[in-house]
Amino acid sequence: MHLYLYGPPGSGKSTLGKILARRLDLPFIDLDAFIECTAKQRVPDIFACEGEAGFRIRETAALDQVAHGAPAVIALGGGALLSEPNRVLAQATGEVLCLQADAVTLEARVNRHPGKRPLLAVPNSDCAVPPHPGQAKPIGLLLAERASHYASFARRLPVSDLPPDVTADRAQAAFGIFRISGMGTAYTVRVGDRMLDAVGEHLSELGCGDRTVVVGDTHTLPLYGERVAASLRARGMAVSTFAIPAGETTKTVETVASLWSAFLSSGIERGHAVIALGGGVVGDLTGFAAATWLRGVRWIGLPTTLLAMVDSGLGGKTGADLPQGKNLIGAFHPPSLVLADTSTLATLPASELRCGLAEAIKHAVIGDPGLLDDLPRFAVCEPCADSAPCACLADAEWLAPFVARAMAVKIRVIQQDPFEKGVRAALNLGHTIGHGIEKATRFAVRHGEAVAIGTVLEAQLAEALGIAPSGLAAQLAARFAQVGLPVKLPAGIDLEAVQAAMTLDKKKAGGKVRFALPAAIGEVRTGVTVDDDTLSAVLRHAP
Repeated sequence: MHLYLYGPPGSGKSTLGKILARRLDLPFIDLDAFIECTAKQRVPDIFACEGEAGFRIRETAALDQVAHGAPAVIALGGGALLSEPNRVLAQATGEVLCLQADAVTLEARVNRHPGKRPLLAVPNSDCAVPPHPGQAKPIGLLLAERASHYASFARRLPVSDLPPDVTADRAQAAFGIFRISGMGTAYTVRVGDRMLDAVGEHLSELGCGDRTVVVGDTHTLPLYGERVAASLRARGMAVSTFAIPAGETTKTVETVASLWSAFLSSGIERGHAVIALGGGVVGDLTGFAAATWLRGVRWIGLPTTLLAMVDSGLGGKTGADLPQGKNLIGAFHPPSLVLADTSTLATLPASELRCGLAEAIKHAVIGDPGLLDDLPRFAVCEPCADSAPCACLADAEWLAPFVARAMAVKIRVIQQDPFEKGVRAALNLGHTIGHGIEKATRFAVRHGEAVAIGTVLEAQLAEALGIAPSGLAAQLAARFAQVGLPVKLPAGIDLEAVQAAMTLDKKKAGGKVRFALPAAIGEVRTGVTVDDDTLSAVLRHAP
């Protein structure tokens, strides 16, 4: 499938296309440049000789040719999809993202390259006087005439005030596709609402052999196991399934050993891949079992919780817990593919949805404050019963882009620091104290709830150390509370047990626990050491 970039002249389709192609390891095609190459004429010269009608004939032929080629990022001309057959072809062979910008921005951009756009009346352009009277128009008029056309595309991205790299982040989120490298073999992450039905197709493309094991838990396998298995069997694969008990307490070495036994009995060899269908626990355990089975086999992530989609399912950190602490056993073993099917969130209990929102809010604090603007959409989940799915997710077209945008923050960080030697430590925001809370309560407090409380307390630490301005903790507490997450320590919690659990944190260096602390919404400081007295004071005086 192609990724088509569309929109008015000057919206940055070619610039964006080159960045996306590089990030996604795909070829880039500029349709106008393709036309010039085949016609051996510049576009303005084609207009001069053949008029717009002649150019459109060439454009349709060029689109037909590239549309039936290998997957690519394709930048279309500003009127390429005015033709209904062209539009149908593009939407049948890929996904279209329409870039949007105001007339002032577009005019400034097209003025940098006068002479390239024969339909525009550009000052100082050799095409300002067109070969056919009345053909050229000011960009504002052209934009007004095509406004309803551009607005008719489901995927649209405002780009007026965004630098190219940020535009690329948003475009990837809009398309729901990422490519993660830096930990060995690169892998693709896809986000959408029908991903589970495409599992077999994707595994066939990866060359994962003739058999697999689908690992889920006692919740996810009954819901989605047969759907995934049917997709795999349709591609001729033998499928075994293996269910583990749902819940954090399952994340043990004993469970890993049971997975090894399942791989053995199913005939999993090095050329095969195993599949993790579920939340963070399923992904961590399956990934670690894959890392250690036959010294490493591939695995595919099918996250079914918001928390797994935006956080634990990305980055290749796998492992199991010990009685002394979380994730003390593990390996960096990235998946070969991640398919996040947002339709699974419609069956997610409200309590689990909130836990995922804790990680999304954390990502907003780390690197995308704009994510917070979507929180009111989830506010109606606050009164939902913990065990019931949230009605707010029914037919929520905005959900996949939100998930992808939250993913983009983590992906950007792990691309910079795949093995957590520097900036990746920012992703531990809220987790140092959060893990202590989980351990001290024997996991009665869910992971996302602990992260919410931990983030607020770590913001209070940042205020006490002069890293953050006064009021940041209260601001973050309000955001978490907005979606029904707790922001205070549970009554009667053993504070000494919380601190003791933190001393076993895997992020220690030189015997000292290192924190990632928020300096502002959008900025996190990493590698901050905190003395015991300051930490104790913040915990004791927490409201």
